[in-house]
Amino acid sequence: MKDIGYHQKGFHWRTAELINRLHAQSGDIAMGVDAGENKEEGAGDQGIMFGFATNETLEYMPAPIAYSHRILKRMAELRKSGEQPEFEPDAKSQVTLRYENSRPVSVESIVVSTQHKFGFTPGDIRELVRPIVKEVLPEGWFPPEDEFYVNPTGNFVIGGPDGDAGLTGRKIIVDTYGGAAPHGGGAFSGKDPTKVDRSAAYACRYLAKNVVAAGLADRCTIQVSYAIGVAKPLSVYVNCDGTEKVDVVKIESALRDLMDLSPKGIRTHLQLNKPIYARTAAYGHFGREPDADGGFSWEKVDLADQLKSLL
Repeated sequence: MKDIGYHQKGFHWRTAELINRLHAQSGDIAMGVDAGENKEEGAGDQGIMFGFATNETLEYMPAPIAYSHRILKRMAELRKSGEQPEFEPDAKSQVTLRYENSRPVSVESIVVSTQHKFGFTPGDIRELVRPIVKEVLPEGWFPPEDEFYVNPTGNFVIGGPDGDAGLTGRKIIVDTYGGAAPHGGGAFSGKDPTKVDRSAAYACRYLAKNVVAAGLADRCTIQVSYAIGVAKPLSVYVNCDGTEKVDVVKIESALRDLMDLSPKGIRTHLQLNKPIYARTAAYGHFGREPDADGGFSWEKVDLADQLKSLL
């Protein structure tokens, strides 16, 4: 809370009270999921997980969500450095692009809602946000004035949990691909990496990104599914939306050979049993740079060279 910058009357890092009510998982679930003498660790729940990658941006992410995150990161940098003290921590952005032949060509609209200090008009905040958006977007992509929305409701002084209720596990589309790809429905935040809702979605992103980075396709969606207590995935499905350069059956086979998609196999391959998750609380879980300590390991493209052999 302190790092984010919340220091308002109703939500302050100095006065917040934390209450721990965590308890052990159900023994019924543990019996089927935990590894045993003659049993491999099983998936923590049934479900379907997806991963996606596209070559329309350098980070292999859909352009709308990539630009949204860049706008917010730049606003936070300026706020924390003191260059734009008018901004407060609570902010979000939405970018709508026009596509031609499956490639982004222009911006249709921009929405930026940002908490701000008392005493500034909506017009003031709009003009503070304008140069940031122009800096982030490609030249000539700024939207028409009537499609540039900044704090559409007016003032935004009260922010964070002080202004609107919210619990961990929300914003699953913002955490992933901004609606450009399917989502299994399970949130990531609040779950440890034994939960396939999180770890298998990371694995799918990792594999899809490597497929695109290897030049096997322009876009790639990977779907896996699991049954509770069962280690092996029930399905592994690859869809490249017709952009594939080789048969997708070959891609599916190669991915199975390159990575063990059991829950334990995923955690081992991506080294997920580390305290690396706090940094995923903002700016999404994907499209990030891998960190030296293992953070965002699922963003590596270390399988690309092996996959290129399929071409």
